Amino acid sequence: MALPKYYAGQQCSLARSLEIVGERWTLLIVRDAFFGVRRFGDFQAHLDVSRAVLTERLAGLLEAGVLTEARGSHGYREYMLTDKGVSLWPVVRDLLAWGDEHCSERGPRRVFRHVQDSGLVARDGSCATCRRTIAPSDLIVLPGPGYDDHADDFVSEALSEAHRILEPLRGR
Repeated sequence: MALPKYYAGQQCSLARSLEIVGERWTLLIVRDAFFGVRRFGDFQAHLDVSRAVLTERLAGLLEAGVLTEARGSHGYREYMLTDKGVSLWPVVRDLLAWGDEHCSERGPRRVFRHVQDSGLVARDGSCATCRRTIAPSDLIVLPGPGYDDHADDFVSEALSEAHRILEPLRGR
């Protein structure tokens, strides 16, 4: 039997937050949305998650107002972060940095640079060149020293090169 999604009796803000983003796959979907993934099939191929689980997680993120849905090019349904979703960037950034520091033997898989001055972005979100905290829309993600992706899905291929955060991955 699956564990319940809700933390009954918990009024803590962390518990309430985990009810939205704490299930397996959910933060990876949010991460990919920051990286520009928009289409169901691209989320599924990149994450290698079942259709049923992805459908459930996307529905939960839509219901919580983290994602919004629209018809994209060629009539495909597309998912985009709302302002509420974009406000999760510091959480996603900090978890990526924590994982790079404590769970990676080869260094960060991806690094971030400031669009305006190409400065590397530190763990705290500040640019090494201008020292300002950088909004996700002003970041470029690119492969880091720990990058070793040999996957052949569209998202992995697109992210093997520099890409501006929040801009849709295109090319198909």
